[in-house]
Amino acid sequence: MLQQFLARIDLRGDALPEGPALRDLLPRADFDVAAALDKVRPICEDVHHRGDAALIDFAERFDGVRLESVRVPAQALTDALEQLDPAVRAALEESARRARLVHRAQRRATHTTQVVPGGTVTEKWVPVDRVGLYAPGGRSVYPSSVIMNVVPAQEAGVPSIALASPAQAEFGGLPHPTILAACALLGVDEVYAAGGATAVAMFAYGTESCPPANMVTGPGNIWVAAAKRYFTGRIGIDAEAGPTEIAILADSTADPVHVASDLISQAEHDPLAAAVLVTDSADLADAVEKELEPQVRATRHIDDRIVPALSGRQSAIVLVDGIEEGLRVVDAYGAEHLEIQTADAAALADRVRNAGAVFVGPWSPVSLGDYAAGSNHVLPTGGCACHSSGLSVQSFLRGIHVVDYSEDALAEVAHHVVTLAEAEDLPAHGAAIKARFGWKVPESK
Repeated sequence: MLQQFLARIDLRGDALPEGPALRDLLPRADFDVAAALDKVRPICEDVHHRGDAALIDFAERFDGVRLESVRVPAQALTDALEQLDPAVRAALEESARRARLVHRAQRRATHTTQVVPGGTVTEKWVPVDRVGLYAPGGRSVYPSSVIMNVVPAQEAGVPSIALASPAQAEFGGLPHPTILAACALLGVDEVYAAGGATAVAMFAYGTESCPPANMVTGPGNIWVAAAKRYFTGRIGIDAEAGPTEIAILADSTADPVHVASDLISQAEHDPLAAAVLVTDSADLADAVEKELEPQVRATRHIDDRIVPALSGRQSAIVLVDGIEEGLRVVDAYGAEHLEIQTADAAALADRVRNAGAVFVGPWSPVSLGDYAAGSNHVLPTGGCACHSSGLSVQSFLRGIHVVDYSEDALAEVAHHVVTLAEAEDLPAHGAAIKARFGWKVPESK
């Protein structure tokens, strides 16, 4: 008997609602960062007060290993790279090369606008001084996330880059050796064995071994997301990343084998991972459902990740009347990863407004973007693509306006400044202009 993995949401026949009403009809994982915040707060504050000692205690509690030092010795990085499988090294080098090509092109140049003769505004772009990058551990090892965090920070010109990844009992308390090798490959020599909220707290507050950072980026679990929320305002963050998502907009031209394999590829990340197919073809929906079972049974991580992900409330097949309606649905959903497998995929991709990244046609699967497309895989989740972007060089840059006016240029606009200051009942603002030209400043009453 065919096992049905994906629930079905039938939006055919009726006019689709607008805005939030449409979003509310679509599947989404439960991801309560606010509730997690209460649990990470004492952990973060313990790191604040006890520094490295707290990190060592938490590694023993959460990772099952007692550390001698939180910072990874330089020799461990060198050894990890020397012992790395040559094929894995070659793949990481190619991934990094392609990522550099894309991210180097994102650099912003200083630009000066002459507003009036003698009056200019220059926008210069300055990297943050120090970033703390996070590479998750746990169910899987993600050297690709090292590349996706490190490369844009380096291309932005960040002068101080540190990376944290959870301690692994299997490797004597060091992060996974492939993580260490990726760091060494990219020239990152400041690496810490710290995971989850403790890593974010270490970067936010600083400890005896780790200076504080201005910004923390990188994917992680709900505890990482909650810690980022806790420290927002003290440090910059990229996003409160939730469970990974794939949405596929497909019509009858799509290959059900490809669609099923791509849904499974994201489901294997986590039991909360979302896999959503939006289609106007009931035949395709049936064919994809039929394809899922043999493909699922032929892979790994079946019972602990893939089946819970595909059968969870966050995953579904959404049936629509046509591809135009489908486009409205995926824009309302705002997927982290959006594949378009339709007859006119490129034209539809150009019209997408809300997605972390868009993958066009049958030969641009999400797996390519995870590793070697050159794009970044640290992307907004949970519908945040409607207001946020993925990690990029811009994430690590600050735009600073430099205002340079001559005496004549200021004199030409002075009366407007004074008028607006008085309209806002801020007379001292106007007085600061008048003082430069000997205008009479009214006495205070």
